[in-house]
Amino acid sequence: MNFEDLKPQVITILSETNANRDVKLKNLCQFLSDSVSYYNWVGFYFANHDNKTLHLGPYVGAETDHTVIPFGKGICGQVAESNQNFVVPDVSAQDNYIACSFTVKSEIVVPLFVDGKNIGQIDIDSHVIDPFTEADERFLEFVNQEVAKLF
Repeated sequence: MNFEDLKPQVITILSETNANRDVKLKNLCQFLSDSVSYYNWVGFYFANHDNKTLHLGPYVGAETDHTVIPFGKGICGQVAESNQNFVVPDVSAQDNYIACSFTVKSEIVVPLFVDGKNIGQIDIDSHVIDPFTEADERFLEFVNQEVAKLF
């Protein structure tokens, strides 16, 4: 699978004129989940900087109880504070991990910046140990650059 081949479709999904932002993001999540075999849960969290929490946005995958995450808690909460990508090859080796499901083996979280401010992140869980590479990071950074245009 070549991430370069997916980029035009990402742009097309996010350019859909007859859909609001949440529908575009949900469609994007579905596309990523369908296109990358080890992307088993794909979603967005958005920051509320006033109360230092992340709030679940559009996603596809198993239902989650983690609809609000405090900054600093879990992988997503750590990314909200660090402003850095976080790749977790094996979630069982992480001390500060919020368990979503026993099927989740690894996770990647890439922050979403608008005008230099971290407004949220894309979060992807996998049922495979250590599937994420630098190519995933670069691709998801591209995805978030395109998503940022919606804000």
